[in-house]
Amino acid sequence: MNNVIVWQFHRLAFTEPMLLSLCVSACLVALALALRHAITRDDEGLPLAGEMAYQLMHDAVEEVVGANYVERVLPFVGTLWLFILLANLLGLVPGLLSPTRDLSVTSALAVIVFAAVHVFGIRASGWKAYLRHYLAPTPMLLPFHLISEFTRTIALAIRLFGNMMSLEMAAMLVLLVAGLLVPVPLLLLHVVEALVQAYIFGMLALIYIGSALEAGQPGPLAPSPLEEH
Repeated sequence: MNNVIVWQFHRLAFTEPMLLSLCVSACLVALALALRHAITRDDEGLPLAGEMAYQLMHDAVEEVVGANYVERVLPFVGTLWLFILLANLLGLVPGLLSPTRDLSVTSALAVIVFAAVHVFGIRASGWKAYLRHYLAPTPMLLPFHLISEFTRTIALAIRLFGNMMSLEMAAMLVLLVAGLLVPVPLLLLHVVEALVQAYIFGMLALIYIGSALEAGQPGPLAPSPLEEH
């Protein structure tokens, strides 16, 4: 982790992971503006790629939460996927490190997911029905439900941090030993790992949200991919 302050404005201090995370957010905003501009000009390339990406994310979200909630959940989970993917790929830029290799960044993402899960659940069922599910099937299980909420949030943060940290450390060690003889396989490995880790983080968040939407509802949601096997 790199917690050294690299820029400070009055009392507001920024570390390198914070600045890189802001750069990723700015890139996503710029990409969205470019996509809107391309659509208004009837261009084909960028809108087509955006439509394909949207359809892939739409199908993944719909498979977990069902058609009734897909439009409500997709903006959050889709943004999460894109942010993590771009943050993971930032490590490919010479001189830069992926923000997601810093535990503070992954912890912030996990806390956002933690809050979003309860927001979606309360909006879907009402706060009384949603909170009541923590007492089911017996109030004696309340402490275990609460422990589960916190442990899965911690695991979500550590999983992404550990995988990205180990990937970049392994790449650095290989480059030190083999020099620049193996750059292409390492780059491909980084791209694949970035895709996989972004997908896993987003899918776990999606499954947690799907469980929250199901809590307090009279009918079950569509089963998640993990529940089908």
